Amino acid sequence: MHITTQGLVLREVNYKESDKILTVLTAEGGKRTVKARGCRRKSSPLAASAQLLVYSDMTLFEYQDRFTLNEAESIRQFWRMKSDVELLALASYFAEVMEAVSVEGRPDPAALSLILNSLHALDKLNKPQALVKAAFELKLMCLEGYEPLLDACAACGLPDPERPRLDLVQGVLHCAACKDEVGEGISLPLEEGALAAMRHIVYGDPKRLFSFQLDPKGLDCLSRVCERFLLTQLDRGFNTLDFYKQLKAGM
Repeated sequence: MHITTQGLVLREVNYKESDKILTVLTAEGGKRTVKARGCRRKSSPLAASAQLLVYSDMTLFEYQDRFTLNEAESIRQFWRMKSDVELLALASYFAEVMEAVSVEGRPDPAALSLILNSLHALDKLNKPQALVKAAFELKLMCLEGYEPLLDACAACGLPDPERPRLDLVQGVLHCAACKDEVGEGISLPLEEGALAAMRHIVYGDPKRLFSFQLDPKGLDCLSRVCERFLLTQLDRGFNTLDFYKQLKAGM
C-alpha cells in the first residue's frame, strides 16, 4: 500500500552500502521508521529528503508494517540554520527529544507543528537561542501530557506566589514558604518575568509561542527551569544537549 504524507527526518542511520534507515515524524502517522534505498548515491532522487531535519512530501510503501521511501520532494531544508554549528546542534537536540517522546504510529500533528515552528524560529526569526529552546521544551511537555500547573500556588492558592518556585517532579507552582506543604521534591526559583513567560508558553496562543521578550536574568532563569523540568519529567539526558552546551561554552 502506498501512503502520501509529509514528514520531518528526526534521525538518519547509514545502512548497507547506499541505504539509510530514517526516523520520520509524519503528519498523519506519527513517528515512522523508514528505509530509504539507494539514497546515499549521488544520483539518487531521494538524497535531499533523506537527511536530518529536512521536511518533505513523501510517498511511502507499506508492507507488513514496514515502510520504504519510494518518492520524496523536500519542502524545507532550513539552510541558514544548518550553516551555523550552534543552531544545528540545538535543532539536533530538538529532534532527539522529539524522537524520544513520539510514539510509533501515533498521530501527533501538534508536536510536528511545534518542531517545525521551532526550526523556523531558529532559521528565520533571529530570536535568542535560549528563548526558542525554552519555549520548545516547555510546550512539548504540555503536548505530551506533562503540563505544569502555573496558575497559582499549589498549597495556598495565591495567584501571584511570593518568591515563586516550580516543583520539577510534581510540576506545580508554589510560594517559597509553602515548599514543605507541596512535598520534598526539587524546586527551582522563578524570576517574575520567567514565570510570566512560562504562562505565555503554556496558556497562550500557540501561533504566538515565541512572541515575548525577557531581560538576560529572566531569560537565563527561564532557560534553566524549562530544561530541568523536561529532563526531570523524562528522567533521562540527551547527548545532543551535552554537545550543544559544549559549543556554547566554547569547547
